Amino acid sequence: MSGHSKWANIKHKKGAEDAKRGKVFTKVVKEIIVAARLGGGDPNANPRLRTVLLKAKAANLPKDNVERAIKKGTGDLEGVNYEELSYEGYGPGGVAVLVESLTDNKNRTVADVRHLFNKYNGNLGENGCVGWMFDKKGWFSVAKAGVDEEELMMTALDAGAEDVKDEDDENFEIITAPDDYEAVKEALEKASIEIIDSEITMLPQNYVSISGKEAESMMKLMDALEDNDDVQKVYTNADIPDEVMDAM
Repeated sequence: MSGHSKWANIKHKKGAEDAKRGKVFTKVVKEIIVAARLGGGDPNANPRLRTVLLKAKAANLPKDNVERAIKKGTGDLEGVNYEELSYEGYGPGGVAVLVESLTDNKNRTVADVRHLFNKYNGNLGENGCVGWMFDKKGWFSVAKAGVDEEELMMTALDAGAEDVKDEDDENFEIITAPDDYEAVKEALEKASIEIIDSEITMLPQNYVSISGKEAESMMKLMDALEDNDDVQKVYTNADIPDEVMDAM
């Protein structure tokens, strides 16, 4: 796994399974509530809410669910008060793992996260132990089919993108500063360039290669963490072989 896009593809496949169990809806609703609580219920004046609503649309979250979540965030409806917490630690082979959560019970969440790290041969560390290894960025995956690379580069870079990468046989990868994410997205859509996936994410500065049992345990750890209802996002700098990901 050399790059963000391959792990994103695994998450995309896994997301289809999560959707069947309602996990995607639950996690997006939490994000909407927190975004509305922190920045208000008007997406035009709340960039964070605007970004989450794009995710809600992509997940086909019903409009009624979206509206109720916003009202819970703004206090117009009674709702749960979720707290944003992050955890940092080391996975098998010493790779860095960064976990973002939204929870109404931080004691439960930290106990669950610690248990999963221990179960899959990792260990939960102190805040700050690995966070410095990641940079917050906007990220896009664009299908190569039907796209002119020069046109893509001009469109993305003119809109503020930092880099356009030829990531693999099927996709280009676009990296932006978080503040330029929406401008680049609008420019790509205006140019009728198909976006396969996109998000505000944490990209590792460097990757650490692992293989064999360590790679298998790392995949299981990531999967188990993302299955936890309190966990919103998981990031790693692990470089996992394609054959391990395909097998699992």
